[in-house]
Amino acid sequence: MSSVTFAADAESTGALLPLRRVLAIDAFRGLTILAMIFVNELNSVEGMPSWLYHTPDDANGMTFPDLVFPAFLFIVGMSIPFATAQRLAAGDTLWQVSRHVLTRTLGLLILGVFMVNAEEGYNEQAMPLSIGLWSLLFYASALLVWGVYEFQNKALAVALRVAGVAGLVTLALLFRGGEDGTLRLSPQWWGILGLIGWSYLFASAMYQLGRGRVLPLMISLLLLLIYYCFAQMDAVQSSPILHLLARQSENAVHTSIVLCGVVTTLFFFNASGEGTAQRFGSALLLLVALFTLGALMQPYYGVSKTDATPSWALYSAALCVVLFAFLYWLIDLKGAQGWTGFLRPAAANPLLIYIIPCIVEALMKCLHLELPEPLTEGLTGLTWAAVYAFIVLALAHRMRFRMQL
Repeated sequence: MSSVTFAADAESTGALLPLRRVLAIDAFRGLTILAMIFVNELNSVEGMPSWLYHTPDDANGMTFPDLVFPAFLFIVGMSIPFATAQRLAAGDTLWQVSRHVLTRTLGLLILGVFMVNAEEGYNEQAMPLSIGLWSLLFYASALLVWGVYEFQNKALAVALRVAGVAGLVTLALLFRGGEDGTLRLSPQWWGILGLIGWSYLFASAMYQLGRGRVLPLMISLLLLLIYYCFAQMDAVQSSPILHLLARQSENAVHTSIVLCGVVTTLFFFNASGEGTAQRFGSALLLLVALFTLGALMQPYYGVSKTDATPSWALYSAALCVVLFAFLYWLIDLKGAQGWTGFLRPAAANPLLIYIIPCIVEALMKCLHLELPEPLTEGLTGLTWAAVYAFIVLALAHRMRFRMQL
């Protein structure tokens, strides 16, 4: 794609962004997905150091796996200005951009709810099919609905999507949960994809309302953190009405990470004449502000991914700023691009790669298969987790099929 810049409509974004793929962002996305597959597989391996496992729910702290989810959120934020600019450059109105955001959010919420119910809360005995088969049919339906069809027969593409929607509706009706099998498919929680969906929706709205300017976005970030603090007050927790109003506190914290990604993009790629030193200087100021604010809030709310505390979010976002700044310096400025080739499938097809391990797990449930014991222990298990992550990326590289919300 051409490196021409696009001056966004003043009614939506005030940013001047390059209409091209940014290799550093692609590398960041690919590394995050690789890390996600690795830590998820490693979670079932025994005998690893504690920093390779998620922090226990009742602990105050964070480990390497606790950084993967916020890295996803951060990358979602980095992509929002580019996606908005590209759609406006293609002639979309603000309403069309907003409709696209709503459609993507709905897709993420649907996928998240189905995936959560496939993992826990189900009552297999009350269902007419095994949870493994139910899961496989769900993923097959999802592939039909959100697959990217490259053939020219539009009628066939519509028919496949309709079949996928019908499959999702049927599977939702067949689902049973709870001890007595009377519960139906429901958002026990929204799942990782669902949480990303809510954060993406809120951050996109704030980005458009702030017209792509850094100051309104930073004010929005502070207001989200204030909202979280309000939600934790004893008076709010004890009042049914106020507690209801404060139920979005975790989503507010997640959205704050997305906004940090948005601001980072504006610092590095807003073509306003700033030089490299100024861009890194702005990123450094953001880094210091995030760490400082996180340290100030830590004594009151702790550091916890499970509870989505502000300090966890701010520290994670600060580390993402550091990682991206390094990748930008290495890849975009120094031209060290050769090693990023194996990450490109993950960057171009992240949703499919995200669900491939879930499809494998569902298939193993159907076939009543388990990993050999040596692959779930110690150094052998660690090696297998790393190899498995690269296998998934290699598999995606050979697949011509793509998914897109």
